Amino acid sequence: MSTLQVKPTRMELSNLKKRKAVAVRGHKLMKDKRDETVRRFIVYVRRNKELRELAERKLADAMNAFVLARASMTPDEIEEALCYPARPASVDVSTTHVLSIAVPELKLSTTDDFSYPYGFESTSAELDGAVRALAELLPLLIELAQVEKTCNLLADEIEKTRRRVNALEYVMIPQFEETIRRITMKLDENERANLTRLMKTKDMLAEKK
Repeated sequence: MSTLQVKPTRMELSNLKKRKAVAVRGHKLMKDKRDETVRRFIVYVRRNKELRELAERKLADAMNAFVLARASMTPDEIEEALCYPARPASVDVSTTHVLSIAVPELKLSTTDDFSYPYGFESTSAELDGAVRALAELLPLLIELAQVEKTCNLLADEIEKTRRRVNALEYVMIPQFEETIRRITMKLDENERANLTRLMKTKDMLAEKK
């Protein structure tokens, strides 16, 4: 086990004990943060799985409806019908914090009323269903993007915190302990040597009398 390169003095020993106490406290806090981040991460991962499965089902239904619409309409009719959006929409991007980790917050801004952007004379009911399905899918995709990005950021933070915990647990704290032990042994050795010299000096003075 490697030790820190410090002078074996009582002042250094006192400083090392304080630094070790700080490292032990920091190690506990980092472990608590890692455990709580993992707990939050699991919650977001489960939500991400639910959203992804739901989005995939809804997207598959919408694509099937589009396939049926293409069977009953010409490509030009479909392209003309879909030239304009069903309703205006925008995404406001901001940040929020999960355990001091900045994560994105996406908010979809759109009108409440849904209307088809085409007339019904030359379109099919399958196209109506596909357009409405995609309009309903958009908020789900926005939430999925937010949750998935949050999962990625939490995973990165867990990995960084894990490395710091391991560095404290297996490198820094053992170094402090070994250095404290070495300095304590050196000081005890010096104290015994000083005591021996004092005793010899006392004996020599006694002999001269």
